Formats: sequence, structure tokens, C-alpha cells
Amino acid sequence: MRYWFSVHLPLLPLESVRPRWCEPGPFAVVEKGKVISVSREAYVAGVRVGMRPGGVSAVSPTTTILERDLQREEITLNSVALALLQYTPEVTHADDFSILLDVTASLRLFRGRAAIGRQIRASTQALGVTVSLGAAPTAAGAWLLARLRIAKRQVLIRRTIKMESLERQLDKMPCEYLPAAAEHLEWLAGIGATNLAALRRLPRQGIQRRMSKRVLDELDRAFGLAPEMFKWIDIPETFRARIETFDRVEHADALLDGASGLLQQFVGWLVARQHAVSTFAFMLEHERGRDAIPPTEVEIRLGEPSWQIGHMTRLLKERLARVELVAPVIAMRLEVRLLAEMVPPTDDLFPEPGGSPADFKRLLELLSARLGSENVLMPVETHDHRPEACNAWVPATEKLAKPIGADESFERPFWLLAKPIPLLLRGERPFYGSPLRMLKGPERIEAGWWNDQLAARDYYIAQGSDSACYWVYLERGDNGRWYLHGLF
Repeated sequence: MRYWFSVHLPLLPLESVRPRWCEPGPFAVVEKGKVISVSREAYVAGVRVGMRPGGVSAVSPTTTILERDLQREEITLNSVALALLQYTPEVTHADDFSILLDVTASLRLFRGRAAIGRQIRASTQALGVTVSLGAAPTAAGAWLLARLRIAKRQVLIRRTIKMESLERQLDKMPCEYLPAAAEHLEWLAGIGATNLAALRRLPRQGIQRRMSKRVLDELDRAFGLAPEMFKWIDIPETFRARIETFDRVEHADALLDGASGLLQQFVGWLVARQHAVSTFAFMLEHERGRDAIPPTEVEIRLGEPSWQIGHMTRLLKERLARVELVAPVIAMRLEVRLLAEMVPPTDDLFPEPGGSPADFKRLLELLSARLGSENVLMPVETHDHRPEACNAWVPATEKLAKPIGADESFERPFWLLAKPIPLLLRGERPFYGSPLRMLKGPERIEAGWWNDQLAARDYYIAQGSDSACYWVYLERGDNGRWYLHGLF
């Protein structure tokens, strides 16, 4: 049995013009001289759907009147669909500002119907839109449940699991919710068919003759008696997303809500394309025109490619807290810098105590975002034969090259001195507390000619009278002096 979610955006005309993460206030959206959508604040003030702009100003002078923007609505609807791709690749658009998701194959991954429903709602809230959710074994059933309005009671998700319970809920639904039957409500009310149960009891031939075959088709699809065919949305080859702030934002941390919506879209695209990201950046746009200012760049580098929304949001929050804006922000866009193939984590039978290597990587990324990458360092090998130059400190989140293959025939001391100590000669043997006896060597090193720091040395492992071992070298050249460089 398949399982579907329907995401219905009943306030899309309003939300597409004024996202929730911007400054709240009473708003009303007007199309062709009539109000088609109102905010909660405007509704409380007495503004209703169907009013004229003059009536709105008379009832609530503080209510802002906005013209409907069809282009922005389409952008908003597409952004919601793109974000929902992180839950299933089978996403399609439906009528009346709705999006359908076939989550049958994703239930186990997201730990059940209730858990995936909560995550879908959280993703849409991060995008700043108001939605109602329906879940059912059929796509048409979920679509009908999502559009159902229940007076005096707010239901976050109208969910059914079995076909029997879906039939009971749909049977109680008024006929006006069935699009094909909405044109014949007066005739249906005259014969006493006020809900879908009564409509289903009518003779099918009579329904087809007096109304249309569409009514039967919609009923059959909703009740699982006919197959449902859909065309899934196309996944773009590249990711591009940009939002405007509507207000001049002067503090970077106030941009987190809007940036979270961009991240939701980005993660949906990553999961759909089976990619992970190593480096991405938010470009904070400032004023345009004659006094244009270059965008402020907020780059996020990950030590390990990831596609987890929670981790990226935490890193972004830490980075925004450290950003000082040179000018107010009027828009944001997300740029992808470096991608990698997605490698799903494996569940080990015996997990590492204290966390996995991926957990350690995430900790380093979080510390780098909070303290700055220049303050969280790690040692790495470098391509240099000189002992004092063969190691370096680099940012912990930097992409490291493959380690240099070590020659097992050469031994290295556990303690390398910061500055070699000149040794005395006694009896033509280097002396350090006692005459030193050479155990192994020489190992000849010649390097540094490319930067005028030539090192020409012969290294030995030497032993003192107390059996302690030392790493010493003979400076080849005119001086020919001995130095102590390390302790074993």
C-alpha cells in the first residue's frame, strides 16, 4: 500500500508577498479590486475576504494592502517543492496551491508517518509559508484531507493510515470539496446529497449523465478504486536561490530565518541529486545603483562533505553571529562552491565510544565557525625533507591532501627540538653529557635550495653512556659542526 502526503498552501498569495520571517503586521492581498487573502492580524482587525480596498482602509487603517504577485507565487511554490525533495524524489504539483509527495519508500528512513509529517511541517515553516497537511493511502484522499477546514479546531496534520479510516473521513466531507462536484452543489442539495457518502450512493450512470464523468473519476481516485498517474517535478542541474528581505536588515543574525529557508531548498536539491556539499557561501546583497556596495560573503567550509540541514544551520548561525555588516542587507543568495558525491553513513554494529569520526568532524566545523578557522588548527605533513619544515599547522576544516608515504627504513625521534643544540667534540666524537656512539646512519638530507634555506645534513642515531638515544646530525660544508636535533 502506498502512502501520500499533501501540502496545501491556503495563504500562498499572502505568504508569497510577505514571508513570515519578515516584520509581522496586518496585511491583505488584493486581486482585481477584491481581497483574496488576509493575515491573522488583519482578520482580527475585521478585514475579510471579498472586501474592497476602500472597505479595508475604513475597517483597519493600519492594514497594508498588497497586489497579488503571480510570478512570486510560482517562485514560492517551486521553492517549497524543491525543499520537499529531501524526503522523497516523487514530488508533484497539484491543483489549488498543493504539492503531493509519495513517501512510501521513505517511511522507514524517517522513522514512520508521524515523524516524517513533523519534519515536512518544520521544513515548510522554515520557508515562511503557512500550510495544512493531509496524509492518506491515496494521493487524492490526502489532497482532500489537506484542504478540509474544521471550524473552531486547528488540526496540524489530518492523517489516516488504513483505507477503511480514509473512507470514513471522506464520506463525511461536504461535496463542495470535490472540484468536479462543486459546480452542481445546488442540484445535489436539492436531492439530499450533501456529503461524499450520499454522492457515492447515487447511481453511477445518473451521475455521469447529469454531471460529468470527472466526478466519478475523482471519487474513484480518492477512494483507491482507480490508478493515479503523476508527472514528477524536474530536478534542476544546478542550484540557484535568492530571496529579498523586504526591509533593510542591519544585523546579520536577523538573517538566520531567511537563510534557513534557502538551506531547506539547498538540502532538497542535494538529496535529489545525490550530492553532498563541502563549501558554500551566502552573498548578502546591499544597496544597488550609484552607491552600490559589493556583497558581503559568508563562506561555510565543511571538513567532511555533508547534506544534513541541522548541521549546516548550526554552522551558519555561528558564522552570522560573527559578521559585521558594512551596510544594510536587502537580499540574500546562496552560492555552491564545492560539491562531492553523497556517501550515506553506515550503522556499525559496535559504534565508536564517544561518537563517530563524522561527529568529530562536525565538532571541528562548529568550533571553526564559532572561533574562526584561523584559531582551530591541526598538524599535517608537508612535502619537505627538512625535519623542522615537514610539518605545519592548517585550519582543521581544510581539505587535506593524501599523506606522504613514509619510508620505514628511517626512524624519527618522538621529540624534535625547536632549535638544534650545537655539540662539543671530544676525541673527534660528539659529546652530550658523555661521548656519543653512532648506532645507525647516516641518512643524508639535502633540501631548501628553492627558497635559499639550504639544509645539507647527515643524520645519525647516537647513544650515550646512560643508553639514552639521540638524533644528531653533521652539518656538511665548511663548518662541519655536530648538532642535537631530537630525543628518542
